[in-house]
Amino acid sequence: MNLSDVVNVLAAACLLSGAFLSLAAGLGLLRFPDLLSRMHAATKPQVLGLLLILTGTALRLGTVVDITTLILVGAFQLATAPVAAHMVGRAAYRTVQFRRDLLITDELAAQSPPGQTADSRRPEQS
Repeated sequence: MNLSDVVNVLAAACLLSGAFLSLAAGLGLLRFPDLLSRMHAATKPQVLGLLLILTGTALRLGTVVDITTLILVGAFQLATAPVAAHMVGRAAYRTVQFRRDLLITDELAAQSPPGQTADSRRPEQS
């Protein structure tokens, strides 16, 4: 077994585990009960899955130009996914698009304007 075979096995392992994590993120988007849980599924395993797929692709391709491009894609994903998840979470909280019974701690309740809480903004459910 030479170095090329070892690199190919590592690349295959990275690609398969990245594909599995991306599949788990997709299933989480379908199965989780509310927006905040789905947001977690869309960011955490999806980013790690993409990074593993990029690592496997970089190991398989091996050229400097391709690896540089893949590093830029990974860095862009790492920079934008947390910001996007934060903005979606804040928008969901402000528009009361979450289930309060699933929250363990509500750290944003103290930041609501005086006299206005998420419960007072919640539309009546019939």
